[in-house]
Amino acid sequence: MEISSFKAVSDTVKSSAAAEDTGWIVHHILDSKQILGLFSLPEIHLFGIDLTITNHVFFMWLASILMIFGFTRLVKNYKTSLVPKGFSNFLEVIIVFVKDEIARPTIGKGYERFLPYLLTVFFFILTCNFLGLVPFGSTATSNISVTATLATISFVVIQAGGMMKNGVVGYFKGLIPHGVPTWLLPIMFVVEILGLFTKPFALAIRLFANMTAGHIVILALIGLIFILKTIFVAPVSVSFAIFIYLLEILVALIQAYIFTMLSSLFIGMAVHQDH
Repeated sequence: MEISSFKAVSDTVKSSAAAEDTGWIVHHILDSKQILGLFSLPEIHLFGIDLTITNHVFFMWLASILMIFGFTRLVKNYKTSLVPKGFSNFLEVIIVFVKDEIARPTIGKGYERFLPYLLTVFFFILTCNFLGLVPFGSTATSNISVTATLATISFVVIQAGGMMKNGVVGYFKGLIPHGVPTWLLPIMFVVEILGLFTKPFALAIRLFANMTAGHIVILALIGLIFILKTIFVAPVSVSFAIFIYLLEILVALIQAYIFTMLSSLFIGMAVHQDH
């Protein structure tokens, strides 16, 4: 009896130590009510819902402010000169890329109607991703609530685009491939309806997982120095952490591109069901 009790206590101590070794990583990844880790804003509760401004909300607002400032400056430059310079020229290059390499090829005719949304979601995700790489910054797109909301908006745009082009009845009728046997129609309809919801689900999970994974790897590599309690592992840990950090810059760009590309592709599939 004493041996079993001792074993239980030992297992508890080991699990507690493991939690202490890895818990700090989760602490840095999850959202918190500490803005920049320095101060907290007053808590706001409305109808039992916690509406307190958190760290991720703060950085989403910061991303929105930076976008408004950048595009306002771009518009002012166009009023004074037809040839933008400096940062405005950089923004124009990305705008042209999203228009010519994402929206036009995947949506086709009528892509102009959806271009404002695609540009907004691309720059918003890109800005949030980059803010997470700044010291003391936080990646709002590593929050599943944020990515799920973005995916839900894309879902609404996809369905609205398809219904406006084909009509409500025509849109749902077009979900079923031509030539399907009559007895298979109920099954195919259920499968296609489920497919409508798996698309935004994949968008949300992909962005969330990729933006979270990179930060976890970097923190884990740095944490090896303290877990192993030796300075000799520091050069290797820091070198690999810097490499992953540079790779995260590329991932930030790729994830903004992939989310926008897939959203645009799904819009094109909904609008042009006959292709």
